Amino acid sequence: MTRAPVFLHHRSSLEHNTGAHPERAARIAAIERELNELAWVGFEPMLSPEVERDTLTAVHRERYVEWIERAAARGGGALDADTMISEGSFEAALHAAGGAVRLVDLLLDGSAPSGFSSHRPPGHHAEPAQAMGFCLFNNIAVAARHALSARGLERVLILDWDVHHGNGTNDIFRATREVLFVSIHQWPLYPGTGAAADVGVGDGTGYTVNLPVGAGSGDAVYASLVEHVAVPLTLAYEPQLVLVSAGYDAHRDDPLAGCAVSEAGFAAMTSSMRRVCAELGVPLGAVLEGGYELDALARSVVATLEALGGAAAPEDGLAVAPEAVQARRRLAERWPGLG
Repeated sequence: MTRAPVFLHHRSSLEHNTGAHPERAARIAAIERELNELAWVGFEPMLSPEVERDTLTAVHRERYVEWIERAAARGGGALDADTMISEGSFEAALHAAGGAVRLVDLLLDGSAPSGFSSHRPPGHHAEPAQAMGFCLFNNIAVAARHALSARGLERVLILDWDVHHGNGTNDIFRATREVLFVSIHQWPLYPGTGAAADVGVGDGTGYTVNLPVGAGSGDAVYASLVEHVAVPLTLAYEPQLVLVSAGYDAHRDDPLAGCAVSEAGFAAMTSSMRRVCAELGVPLGAVLEGGYELDALARSVVATLEALGGAAAPEDGLAVAPEAVQARRRLAERWPGLG
């Protein structure tokens, strides 16, 4: 049994061949090269298993899973204008979902204090029966559903800081209060969802929290939204598990969007969530999403891991950005603690 933070990965991520595409195998190679040079920053590397079929189909329709499997077996091709599949993609996608699920089990069993699941393809755009935005299976949604259905949890919080709105995760959980989904994303931007007015439906009304930000938003905005909105939401919701959709395409060097977050910004957001999870005594794990400038991606993952595995230091007077003030006012009706 390990008590070091864990890093889940698998070689199959390199076999998901997308050709000349921003979501490419070099992303994983860049991350692992950087971590190798830094002795994995104290994390224990572990190979991920394939996800169990019934765990996967708790989120994705069986016919859709079979369709992805057949498409890969035929050699792959373009599923849409953005999303590619190859012969190795189905196995890679099974390990990507399986890594996120295994991370949840390690956290809930007390075998690791925190962890990071680093695989491709990413997942947060994938819907129950549709691949999109480079994503095949919604890895973090599968892991959260596993925590709820198989592990008996009642409340999971997902924070998504990928620059693109996680429409798949949003829609999978938008009608339930079992998951509080909090997303910080550039808007307008692909996929065009994630307006602040989308707060969930039915029993889940108020448990979808979209925090759109403008192009040019950097560390001050992102870190403030986490510290002054996501953290008090976490305290109010009292989740039993916190997961982060950790995309790095909000980095100032990333070519696919227009935000300006640095490695320090990703570390600050992680530290805020690490601190509130320590206060509540709940585990914290992260699942890789986007990030397409290789050096920026690798440095940002390292910064995240260092904060994730380090001490939960208090935030020292982080200013409240106007975006956070506006969000708190908007959310106060349903979450009085933010008033």
